[in-house]
Amino acid sequence: MENTSNYVEGLHEKQQKDEQNRQHQGKGNPGKKKPNKTHK
Repeated sequence: MENTSNYVEGLHEKQQKDEQNRQHQGKGNPGKKKPNKTHK
């Protein structure tokens, strides 16, 4: 039983991190996407 709860807890942490990364990279929120670098 403890293994299952540890697995679920780890899974939730992973999902939360994935969601934060998605928003940080602009896929979850296109308005916040950072512009690409332009080389002059």
